[in-house]
Amino acid sequence: MQKSLFKSGILNLLLLATAGHAADAEFPRAWDGHPDLNGVWQAIGTAHWDIQDHGPVAGPPEFGAIGAMPPGLGVVTGNEIPYQAWALDQKQQNFANRFTADPEIKCFLPGVPRATYLPYPFQIVHGDKKIMMVYGFAEASRTIHMDKENPEAAPIDSWMGRSHGRWEGDTLVVDAAGFNGQSWFDRAGNFASSSLHVVERYTPINSTALMYEASIEDPEVFTRPWTISMPLYRRLEENARVLEYKCVEFSEEILYGHLRRAANSEEE
Repeated sequence: MQKSLFKSGILNLLLLATAGHAADAEFPRAWDGHPDLNGVWQAIGTAHWDIQDHGPVAGPPEFGAIGAMPPGLGVVTGNEIPYQAWALDQKQQNFANRFTADPEIKCFLPGVPRATYLPYPFQIVHGDKKIMMVYGFAEASRTIHMDKENPEAAPIDSWMGRSHGRWEGDTLVVDAAGFNGQSWFDRAGNFASSSLHVVERYTPINSTALMYEASIEDPEVFTRPWTISMPLYRRLEENARVLEYKCVEFSEEILYGHLRRAANSEEE
């Protein structure tokens, strides 16, 4: 009981501390007065392992500690993902098969919002009509269209979807849809369908931090909308940059190894 009250008190203090961050004068401004989001950013935490609270979980024995999932606090508001019954069963199957089924292990594009909290930095290139987000993993990127009064549907479903943005005060609001339904939220098997609709909010806390929030809706998988939130931190090194992680070559065996083995078997 005391632990819960302490945790609740800490969360309330954080909310109070960030309640006025939209007016923080320390955050750099662009020519039009909006926050200048240019820079290299990174999430810190274990959301890429599991967006919910989780304890340590063993991985393949041959990989020891580096293959295990470390414990961590979740980023889901209320720590509950409102799966439909069939979807919860699917999530559990995903977890059981995560070392072969996770799109990340195959070097597929991470999707949204997963790209934001992978354990690698990403860069925001802030223009007036377009905002570019560049991720190192699998050379992923996305364009946020700031110049469309009426958002356009994606011409084709894709891993990263189509994103339209607008400003609400000092908060960048990004509406993303048009996904292919193949991405996961984390390495724990949390997933959505092609009906996924994500509304992201990037709000300055101070000159070196943003509060990231994402509202997630998918009537095919969940019983109601739900949200995640976490801070993003500016990388302060003078040479901070996003390096390309061209991971395809490391995934060839898991993707195509069965074809090689079948060919070898036929030759024998």
